[in-house]
Amino acid sequence: MRQRLERGLVQVYSGDGKGKTTAALGLALRAAGHELNVFIIQFMKGVSYSGELLSIPRLAPFIKIKSFGRGCPHAAAIRSGYSKCTGCGECFIKPGETSESDVKTANLAIELAEKVIMSDEYDLVILDEVVNALHYNLVTIEQLETIVGNKPKLVEIVLTGRDVPQEIKEIADLVTEMKMIKHPFEKGIDSRWGIEY
Repeated sequence: MRQRLERGLVQVYSGDGKGKTTAALGLALRAAGHELNVFIIQFMKGVSYSGELLSIPRLAPFIKIKSFGRGCPHAAAIRSGYSKCTGCGECFIKPGETSESDVKTANLAIELAEKVIMSDEYDLVILDEVVNALHYNLVTIEQLETIVGNKPKLVEIVLTGRDVPQEIKEIADLVTEMKMIKHPFEKGIDSRWGIEY
């Protein structure tokens, strides 16, 4: 019989500062170190060049990751380090510009989240950027409340994204806000390969 958590809680990492996904990935790494099963579902992140997508398969069998979002036409060159993200925006959803495909993709992600959580096979389930998917009307608060409300007792859930609605704060056991004090963007320094992606 595998080791389980004593109790699974609901955590939220939010705020306008950098570090929400990074904190969630750090927690995943810690859990995997104890041979706990982790599943990460990324909402609105279809880019296939982020470092975590490359490193997590090396941590198998303890961590699985699936990304749902728009793809990047330059992913292969970026992933190999021969190019960097140009900020073209093709892989990002902008406010008011969601498509039927974006909604369908987010629904696939939320359906997978419910299946993974309810399976009780995973100790830690991270729903990365799901709060942002709420703001873009790709998922609903009711969907999240149902998933969290019905989760098995020993499953820990982490939700990330900016501007967490009060309803989500109320169902969470821990809410951490990352506050931006200073950022390299202010000096004109773009996202860096190996650090931001």
